[in-house]
Amino acid sequence: MIKPIRNQKDYEASVARVARLWDARPGTPEHDELEVLGTLIDDYEERRWPIEAADAVEAIRFHMEQAELTQSDLARVLGSRARASELLHRRRGLSLAMARRLHAAWRIPAECLLRPAKQRAGRAA
Repeated sequence: MIKPIRNQKDYEASVARVARLWDARPGTPEHDELEVLGTLIDDYEERRWPIEAADAVEAIRFHMEQAELTQSDLARVLGSRARASELLHRRRGLSLAMARRLHAAWRIPAECLLRPAKQRAGRAA
């Protein structure tokens, strides 16, 4: 019987049941149960252990790492080494103009660049 996952015990039981159903053939009641349990588990995990979306600086750093880009590459897009350094060290926010240049040059999704950056520790809000 499928029931909501309300706590860690329910979660562990559901995960164990999924393991037993893993090889169920599509179109069978067992496969239907597997799909429903997968949805319930996913919902519980998202509520219990939410993953915060990356802010603009994290998105830029990730893109730079993946594309093997350097701070100098960022400076070329932003127009100055100082601006790139301040941005990466969270001493300067990302302006709309900078976000547009980064989106155009590096194709970083605009929605990632528009997320507010986290403030540096010790800085007044």
